[in-house]
Amino acid sequence: MNILKQPTSYTWVEQAITNIDTILLDHSHCERKAAGVALNLMFRYPSNTKLVRDLTAIAREELEHFELVNQWLERRGIPLAPLSSPPYAAGLKATIRPAEPNRLLDSLLISGLIEARSHERLGLLATHCPDPELAEFYHSLMASEARHFGIYWVLADTYFDRDIVKMRLDELAIKESELLSTLHPEPRIHS
Repeated sequence: MNILKQPTSYTWVEQAITNIDTILLDHSHCERKAAGVALNLMFRYPSNTKLVRDLTAIAREELEHFELVNQWLERRGIPLAPLSSPPYAAGLKATIRPAEPNRLLDSLLISGLIEARSHERLGLLATHCPDPELAEFYHSLMASEARHFGIYWVLADTYFDRDIVKMRLDELAIKESELLSTLHPEPRIHS
């Protein structure tokens, strides 16, 4: 996705492929969290009809993906378990301005950036995963990640002036790439 300022390094690909079971477990957590983010935005902004409608669809799809990833965990004998979080999401969350309407704008754009990065990384997993079935699974999820980015972008564009959206997205995309500039020592989808 051309909104990302820096592509993922091949070092991340090597780390992820070498630790694919941990990546799968983290992917489960990511899908659950993505559904939670969509639900939280719906609860925070219940009078924004388009937002509620579009994020209902995203939450539903993220929960379906959560179930699909959990099926892969079961197939591979990987129990659901907690994982420590890399600094990525917390670093992005720290950039959210607390006052409205900036809080809504930043929340939509950060959610979109995360989806864009997920699209890129699932594509890398699809390309480099040595297990052909798992590679195909990752490939099958890519389109929805791109679509989710698009939905978050359209929502931001619906509720805010396009020039403001573009400027803020550019600022947040720089921060997003900075957060990933140093590889986190523990393998994660967003490390």
